[in-house]
Amino acid sequence: MKFTEIDDDSEHSSHTPAERARAASRTTWVSVGVNVVLSATQIVVGVLAKSQGLVADGLHSLSDLVADFVVLLAGHHSQKDADLDHPYGHQRFENAASLVLGLLLLMVGAGMVWSAVGKLENPAGIPTAHPAALWVALAALAAKELLFRYMLQVAKLVKSSMLVANAWHARSDAASSLVVSLGLIGNLLGYPLLDPIAALIVGLMVGKMGWNFGWDALHDLMDRAVNEEEVDAIRATLSETPGVTGVHDVRTRKMGDMVVVDAHIEVDANLTVEQGHNIAVAARAAVMRRHRVLNLMTHVDPAHRHDGDHDAVLH
Repeated sequence: MKFTEIDDDSEHSSHTPAERARAASRTTWVSVGVNVVLSATQIVVGVLAKSQGLVADGLHSLSDLVADFVVLLAGHHSQKDADLDHPYGHQRFENAASLVLGLLLLMVGAGMVWSAVGKLENPAGIPTAHPAALWVALAALAAKELLFRYMLQVAKLVKSSMLVANAWHARSDAASSLVVSLGLIGNLLGYPLLDPIAALIVGLMVGKMGWNFGWDALHDLMDRAVNEEEVDAIRATLSETPGVTGVHDVRTRKMGDMVVVDAHIEVDANLTVEQGHNIAVAARAAVMRRHRVLNLMTHVDPAHRHDGDHDAVLH
C-alpha cells in the first residue's frame, strides 16, 4: 500500500491552527470509539472462534488506539506558542508523532509475523475457525474503510500530514481485514492453513506501512526540504514583490505541516538601507500570506553581486 501525501500546493490552508487542532481532535476521537469496539470484538471472537487472523487484526485495531492517543498528544503540544527553548514553535511534535506511529506499526507487524510463522511451523495444529469469525471480519472491513475515508477527507481539508498518516493507518486496518476475511473463507472451505497465512500477510503489510511512516518522519526531523514545485512557487512570490530584482539561495525545511524558509533577495544597490528593508518586509509578508510558511528569513543583496557566500544550492 502506498502512502498518499497531502497536496503541497503553493496556497496556504485557509484554516487556522486552532481549527486544524479541533479537526484533529474530532477525527481522532471518532477513531478511538471505532477502534475500542472493533479491537474488543475481534480479539474476543477471534479467540472463541479459533481464528489467528482475526486475533491479529484485533491487535492491529488495538495498536490504533495507542496511535490515536499519540496523535491527540501531539496535536495538543504542537499548538503551543513559541518559547525560549522552541523559538520556531512546537510544530515538530507532529513529525515526532508520525515517527512514533511508524515505530508502533513496525513492532506490531513484527509480532504478527512471529506469531504466524510459529503457527505455520505446526500446520497439523491449526483448527478450523467458526463462521462467526468471518462475519466479524467483514463487519470490521466495512467499518475501517468508512473510517479511513472520513479521516482522509478531513485531513486533506485542513492540510495535516499527521492526520493523513493516521488516516492511512486506518486504511491499513481495512486492508488487513480484507486479507483476514479471505483467509477465513479459505479456512472454512477446508484449507485451515490460509488463516495463519492471512495473519502473516497482515503482519508484513503493517510492518511496511510502519517503515514508510517512520522513514518519512525521520527525514522531516532532519530538515528535509519541501518539493521543488513548492520551492519554485515561493521563489515566484518573492520575485513578484515590487523592488525585488532577483532571488537566489532559497532554502526550506519542514516544521510539522509548516515550512521555514531562508532566501536571498536582490534589490537596487542605490537604495537606502531603509528602502531595502521595506522591500524585504513586503516580500516576507507576501510569502507568509500565500504559502504555508511559518517563518521567512530574508537576506538583502545588492543586485548582480554574487560572491562565495551566495553560491546556489540544490533543493
